[in-house]
Amino acid sequence: MYKETVQSGRRIRLEKKKVELLAPAGNYESFLGAVHAGADAVYLGGAKFGARAYADNFTQEEVCNAIRYAHVYGRKVYLTVNTLVKEREFPEVYSYLQPFYEAGLDGVIIQDLGVFRAVGRWFPDLKRHASTQMTATGPLGAAYLKKLGAVRLVPARELSLQEIKEIKKNVEIEVETFIHGAICYCYSGQCLFSSILGGRSGNRGRCAQPCRLPYWTNGLGEKQYPLSLKDMCTVELLGELIDAGIDSFKIEGRMKNPEYAAGVTGIYRKYIDRYLESPQDYHVDSEDMGKLKALYIRSGISQGYYKRHNGKEMITLENPGYNGRDKHLEEEIRESFFRKDFRLPVTGEARILTGEKAVFCLSREGVCVEADGGVVQEAKKQPLTEESVKKQFYKTGNTPFYIEELALQLSEDAFLPVKSLNDLRRKAFDMLEGEIIKKNGFAPLGMGYKTRDDRVRELITPKHQKKAAEIPKLHVLALTREQYNAALKCGVERIYVNADICMDGKWLEDFFGHDGQTECYLAMPYIIRGKDSIYLDKIKTMLQNPAISGGLVRNLEELQFMEGHIVSDAGLYIWNKEAKNTLKEICEESYLPYELNGHEIGELAAGEQGLSMIVYGRIPMMVSSNCVAKTACQCYMEAFQGEKSGTENKQGERLKIKNFQSQVCACTDTNLTSAKSCAEMESKTEGQFKTLTDRYGKNFPVWLNCRHCYNVIYNSLPLSLHQHMDAVMQMGVSALRLDFTVENGKETEKTIAFWQGLLKEPNKASAIPPYKEYTNGHWKRGVE
Repeated sequence: MYKETVQSGRRIRLEKKKVELLAPAGNYESFLGAVHAGADAVYLGGAKFGARAYADNFTQEEVCNAIRYAHVYGRKVYLTVNTLVKEREFPEVYSYLQPFYEAGLDGVIIQDLGVFRAVGRWFPDLKRHASTQMTATGPLGAAYLKKLGAVRLVPARELSLQEIKEIKKNVEIEVETFIHGAICYCYSGQCLFSSILGGRSGNRGRCAQPCRLPYWTNGLGEKQYPLSLKDMCTVELLGELIDAGIDSFKIEGRMKNPEYAAGVTGIYRKYIDRYLESPQDYHVDSEDMGKLKALYIRSGISQGYYKRHNGKEMITLENPGYNGRDKHLEEEIRESFFRKDFRLPVTGEARILTGEKAVFCLSREGVCVEADGGVVQEAKKQPLTEESVKKQFYKTGNTPFYIEELALQLSEDAFLPVKSLNDLRRKAFDMLEGEIIKKNGFAPLGMGYKTRDDRVRELITPKHQKKAAEIPKLHVLALTREQYNAALKCGVERIYVNADICMDGKWLEDFFGHDGQTECYLAMPYIIRGKDSIYLDKIKTMLQNPAISGGLVRNLEELQFMEGHIVSDAGLYIWNKEAKNTLKEICEESYLPYELNGHEIGELAAGEQGLSMIVYGRIPMMVSSNCVAKTACQCYMEAFQGEKSGTENKQGERLKIKNFQSQVCACTDTNLTSAKSCAEMESKTEGQFKTLTDRYGKNFPVWLNCRHCYNVIYNSLPLSLHQHMDAVMQMGVSALRLDFTVENGKETEKTIAFWQGLLKEPNKASAIPPYKEYTNGHWKRGVE
């Protein structure tokens, strides 16, 4: 937005804040194209820890060269370290980042909470950006990441423009959002679909994109692509995005070709500048929109989530493939951004005088350097000529410069070896690069940040004494009332009850009055957004009741909201001890992730307290803001439309619900005391299930959480580690959890009884469970 100031009683409108245009680069050629096309910064991945393992990526030398090149042109380079890091890999992060840190890297984009905190200790001057893989959805999560040291947040792509404004309003942190390119169907960082089905983990940069495959919804109709989102194109929204105060506009596409990186960057550069120069005249030329659609775009485009929460209009139902390549356009882009000479002109002056040191001076736009060499000798045979000297000095090689004009003072009998002339030239250009980089506000290569050797010592993982294995407690996660009642009947030590079903007043009254030794924890939603503020108020009131012992949190918003005894779920990833210790500052217990194998879990759990493990249940493979039911034109959201922050009923009264014995639903189109309204709400608080069927006939249950408007896609089979109970019992974990989703009450009771028996006699691995089909998940294979 425009900023205003007051001088001498007059209000003066200042220039709009310049927004950063951030371009992708999958290889060095793409990097050059993006810089030449006008990117203010480029993000790229090195040989390790990047979320695009199948991109060409950069060698260590190429990253350092890119940093130097970008800084000469006044641009920045951000490195992606946006994967989860295993315990045994953790020391490698330090040695991997060290040369880039010392080269003057401008920022690092991080997903792993452990890596995020450790990098702050190891490299205190390196700016840390919180990746969109962290699934930050509001001001609470943003504030938490800022507290950990983040200077920039890349929030979940699903956020609306208004939600982004709220983050900017409430938290002093830079915000970077995506403006163009492919969009994941799942909240970034929460997708295990590719991992569970084929072992290729999106959290390790190896996603196989099962969301782009065909499925049938509820086994009906023709095959479609209900999980394949259209690519994002927001060039027509740029004015609103700039006015919202977003700091950086990010283009997706490190897996795409150099023509895409340069072409898309060039067009967005044009329109950002157009809006900043003349907002009132802003418009997008149809020719440029056509070019964007021709550059590696799927069969349709949308404006992403900025203006809508979900919808069929966002899905490429019929064809998820990319449009054909426009060779003519690609040739035009190559001519504009790759073949042209983008080197910077400089002026040179050389003095090669007998008996004096050789001197070579270079200057550009007020930056002047003077390099000296060896003493010029008197020629015994063949003296230097003006032509031979200039020939060597005009050879600027791989530098970003060319000599536009060269003045030369040369003695008639002067002699210097060609090697000395070349060394003098290289020395001068190195000095000029360094001074220009310094003028642009960066530290020159080799003179950047310094690391301390004493930081290496902390990377030596201490040996933990193996603690005596204790019999873990048995906990249950209940999605429905029927499952909760079954678990209570079985007398398990703890039940994590779906917090949404506690919104029903009558059931909640019974819940508060339950007897016995079973602890009850609220299992919070997978996603919390700005519209959930009234819901959170109710949760806060419920937490004051002694019948509720604590809460299971699943995202950064809840991590900051929840009070009391807090347990982090498997989606708040702990792949290393540093991440565990980071969460330990808030959480008394934490659940281990799904993607580690048995050996890796053993390494991570060694000597640790407060780690628990999920041993049964359908794995949540996707959490999506989009909805398979709505895509099929079957939205069930109406019953919850009033339960939003700032919603009013027909009488214009703010909906404040304090008495849980009264009706807690808040339908805008019905009277709050309506029995029909109450019945509708009660039937939907547990959510509903649809089914996705893949091309092999596997059925994946899809839980429709209409209260918070998201879907959870579960695996077709439940995880069951009963055959590995001997090994599990040796892990030293505090608790084992059984997660129930589609099971009815009787199935829940039988499953709990089976596992209670196993805990008493864990060597009975051959015992037959009450369910016929199951999977071992990643217990044996893990992920790369």
